[in-house]
Amino acid sequence: MSTSPTHAIAEYAAATSLDALPHEVREQAKQVILDELASAHFGRQQPAGILAAQYVATMAGTAESQVLGTALRTSAPLAALANGTAGHADEIDGAHVIGGHPGATLVHAAVAMAERQGATGSDLLNAVVLGYDMGVRLIAACGGLFSVKERHHLNSDFLHALAAAVACGRLMGLTPDQYRHAMALATFQSNGLCALFRERQHLSKAFCNGQYAMAGVSAALQAATGFEGCDDILGERHGVFHAWGADDAATIVTRGLGTDFAVMGANFKFVRAGYPIHAPTEAILSLVARHDLTVDRISAVKVGMPSRALRVVDNRRMHNICAQDMLTVALLRGGLALDEEHFPAVLDDPAFTDVRARVSLVVNPELEAQAPNGRGAVVTIRTHDGRSLTERVDHPRGHSERGGVSWDELSAKWHDASPAQDVDAWITQARRIEVLERAEQLSSLFAARD
Repeated sequence: MSTSPTHAIAEYAAATSLDALPHEVREQAKQVILDELASAHFGRQQPAGILAAQYVATMAGTAESQVLGTALRTSAPLAALANGTAGHADEIDGAHVIGGHPGATLVHAAVAMAERQGATGSDLLNAVVLGYDMGVRLIAACGGLFSVKERHHLNSDFLHALAAAVACGRLMGLTPDQYRHAMALATFQSNGLCALFRERQHLSKAFCNGQYAMAGVSAALQAATGFEGCDDILGERHGVFHAWGADDAATIVTRGLGTDFAVMGANFKFVRAGYPIHAPTEAILSLVARHDLTVDRISAVKVGMPSRALRVVDNRRMHNICAQDMLTVALLRGGLALDEEHFPAVLDDPAFTDVRARVSLVVNPELEAQAPNGRGAVVTIRTHDGRSLTERVDHPRGHSERGGVSWDELSAKWHDASPAQDVDAWITQARRIEVLERAEQLSSLFAARD
């Protein structure tokens, strides 16, 4: 029997079942599914979400799967494209300790395929857990997010296309051989040069997650049709690990399968901003509240971060991944309310430019040494009366290392972000997903509504 990494993954994927998942893993996956569906419904009103829906509406497609936040149904690949794009359209979707935004790709690929197949809620739950196990391990096997970016100039989320193909293959009941071909076929349809992060409007950044979702769905369907890729896309010469892998990639990608579930590293966002902005936002607002500060009493704000996190959010052209822009809004508005659009209106506030000039980002030596790939921050506020006030946040609210989230916290998040929606129904159905005869009984709640 072959011992190739691709073969091992295919055999594992074909044997997975909901019964083998511990209770805490199921609960975490339910929360992830709910949060990602709500993120796509919310993001449908953002520029990338609007454009994605308009694009797929022009394409012919069998009415298999829902374009969330609309009345439109289309083919599963196109629905995955539209929903994955909307899911990451406004930085309200989840992240992961390994980095990136796996849910925007994996959940929306799996949901689109589950609807197409008439799969049960338990089938969807199992597929999402499987997708996380594959995608996160692939990124780790290639050295992690920053290694993929710095060494190969690629957005590491493209590896979730392979994981999405595996998750969709599970929903289709593919054979191990078909899983292997699906993973190979997904590599031919996904990419993402990091130059995409230099755009202005967060359009391509969101589109990539949708494209990777569509690639995963399409690859599974192609493998089922009979298309071939290669037998060992991970381990083959010129394959994934030869191109991008760490020295022990084959070991990393299979280590802990069935016992160490990657979905447990999912992080939830409570701010519509790039993830390195969350910890400093929390620290600043904590200092302001504790010391009863007003903006006119603040002379300077110094934000210390690890260098890699700093580079992600320092003076970016996209407002919601620019730390200076978002922290300025937090100071001026007393927070970053989920249901408020801050840009471009805040740019007309005469105080914006003045306050923004007081915010600076620096590399913090302690965080650099202790957690170079982390998302922590040390914030120091200096006041006009000579005080220096400091707060350190190692893991922002919702981070898995801080204990994740409760259902009450998720409910409050989406009541705040989408007050016109029946969030209670969303939560209730998500919590009972494993007993749903059709996964669509949950996802249909996120179609268009008044």
